[in-house]
Amino acid sequence: MIRSLHRWFGLIAALLLIVITVSGAALSIFPVSDALNTPSAGNISVATLAERIKANEPTVEQIRRAPSGQITAYYFKGDAPVSSAIDPATGAALGTTEKSGVERWLINLHRSLFLDDNGRYAVAFGAVSMLILSTAGLFMLARRAGGWRLIFKPTRGTGDGRLHAILSRAALPGLLLSSMTGLWMVAATFDVLPQGAPAPLFPTEVSGQTGMAPGKIALLQQTPVDALRSLTFPLAGDSTDAFRLKTSDGEGYIDQGNGTLLAWSDANWIDKASHLATMLHTGRGLAWLGVILGLSALVTPVLSWTGLLIWLKGRGRQKIKSVAAADADTIVLVASESGTTWAFAQTLQSALSAAGLRVHVGPITAFNPEHWPKAKRVVLMAATYGDGAAPSMAAGFLDTFRRMPVKRGLSLAILGFGDRSFPAFCGFAKDIADAAESKGWSSLVPFDTVDRQSPQDFARWGRVLAQKLRLDFELNHVPVLPRTWQMELISKRDYGASVQAATSILRFALPKHSFWKRFLGQGFPRFEAGDLIAVVPEGSQLPRYYSLASGSKDGFVEICVRKHAGGLCSGQLVALEPGDSITAFVRANPGFRPQRGRKPVILIGAGTGIGPLAGFARANQKHRAMHLYFGTRHPASDAFYAEELYGWQKEGRLASVSTAFSRSATPAYVQDLLRADAAKLTKLIAAGGQILVCGGREMAAGVADALTDVLAPAGPSLATLKAEGRYAEDVY
Repeated sequence: MIRSLHRWFGLIAALLLIVITVSGAALSIFPVSDALNTPSAGNISVATLAERIKANEPTVEQIRRAPSGQITAYYFKGDAPVSSAIDPATGAALGTTEKSGVERWLINLHRSLFLDDNGRYAVAFGAVSMLILSTAGLFMLARRAGGWRLIFKPTRGTGDGRLHAILSRAALPGLLLSSMTGLWMVAATFDVLPQGAPAPLFPTEVSGQTGMAPGKIALLQQTPVDALRSLTFPLAGDSTDAFRLKTSDGEGYIDQGNGTLLAWSDANWIDKASHLATMLHTGRGLAWLGVILGLSALVTPVLSWTGLLIWLKGRGRQKIKSVAAADADTIVLVASESGTTWAFAQTLQSALSAAGLRVHVGPITAFNPEHWPKAKRVVLMAATYGDGAAPSMAAGFLDTFRRMPVKRGLSLAILGFGDRSFPAFCGFAKDIADAAESKGWSSLVPFDTVDRQSPQDFARWGRVLAQKLRLDFELNHVPVLPRTWQMELISKRDYGASVQAATSILRFALPKHSFWKRFLGQGFPRFEAGDLIAVVPEGSQLPRYYSLASGSKDGFVEICVRKHAGGLCSGQLVALEPGDSITAFVRANPGFRPQRGRKPVILIGAGTGIGPLAGFARANQKHRAMHLYFGTRHPASDAFYAEELYGWQKEGRLASVSTAFSRSATPAYVQDLLRADAAKLTKLIAAGGQILVCGGREMAAGVADALTDVLAPAGPSLATLKAEGRYAEDVY
């Protein structure tokens, strides 16, 4: 519901919000200008200020102080009324206080769209929309992060979704404040708020005397200028008139003959709240806040655009239609990094619904048995990211699950999705199963796994579930590939023939698209080095994944591939010639890339694992300290990226390059390099360095052992580095 609310209010109100926020951002410049150009009043009293102004302008009728601190005096020049900004240090006039034509135009646009009351109603709708969008967005950010405690954790993901999340997190506080204070001001304009404190009645009895100088009136002497709203002087020659003083504490009348306070009314909370809301919304008196709100407002057009692109992309995906959670007897919750597990959830939902169950499908972060009064069973379908980690959208789920009390009468079924080639196969799902067992949750069916999206594994598990539920259904899952692209090979470099290990660096052209498709975000998706390209080989529907050695900014797609014995896809790729094409799609791999910042990065790889590491070096235009440790077979046959590595080191994109050759005259492996460089590595890690490892499983295990030995004397453990996001592997 929160997601739908966020989506539809965003789509309906996008243009209106862009007009309101951009004009508001432009208006935020003026409080800064006022703050820079307004003379300070210091610690003087209202009495001193009034005396100084009256000495310069004897006909002064009123003095006003704006929230920005600007003092304005109203008086006569001959018979013409005049208003001037005042220097409080001297009481002298500084010039007109009239707003410029540009500022007036922006104010009218921002407040009413030049449509008077109808425009104000439209702006009010915009403020409501912004409040709903900001609140819903805040909850969605918390869900994406894995809970409120993790909301400030670095954002994972790629493309428009990641940009939308990053900008939202930065702008939401300002947008929330702007929308709430804007609604308050609209409510005040249309008299929707409760009444403020009533003005005091004009006194029926005065002294009848005139001529007391403002500087001698005790109340004016006790009132600092910073508290002043306005001071109105009595009409010249009218002995029945009085001074009228308005301050932040209230307003009242002062006898012009003896300085006695004749009547007073304290400001109530409505008055104070309205004044505060005006200051917070306009930045008048809080110029620094105005700048922050202005910058937050400028983010709105970008958020509108990225949100529109996300919506357009989402329209093409098949939606899972399920009953409301409160009405469901079966809850299916999904944790997925790339989205493929949702397709399995849809197959399960369709089968269970056809068998007569009422099924609700949602994200695993929505786990809350208190919201499921009719539920009898919960199925958790959890993919594992990398080597046993949770997907980004479920980063904090385990902690939440462990704190959640067990609900009697509700049983759990946990199904893990992963790749058996990884040591921690389905590690995240296994952790959930272990936590469920330790807390005493009732088990619907035993914990099971699906290897590499196998429809056969899924069907086997489904038969166990059907038998347990005493229902007749079969889970016939047909994988649906994401949108694929035809990509033409433009260059190829071959290696390894002399050692019977054919390897190629393949560079493909980016698919061409019209400007309109790129504009609408329907072109080839953006990607970074370390992301994955899924190649669909001829004669198979099962894609094979290869780490990318390039990013979108490079203008091409590059991978490093070694031919494996009997390998269908690797054999086809190595046999390609320039002009040939492949069918492929890109998948994000946000957990394997250098963290943002300037801290050092240690790149460790062997064989074709050099691919993404080379991509990181290629993208290192800011010359961040990157140290490469690379192992391969022989310098004559397997010196992948040799020329580039030399050039990148010379340019400063690589701080150092260390190589090991296992079949040279002096055989060595990459882990030997690490042990030899123990002192250097220890210093880099102590400086906050990050380690990225890419290559085969055996190599990765050897690297982990070597680093454990290197860091043992004084450094953090690999487990600590992993928890901090400073150690990541891309292994195969």
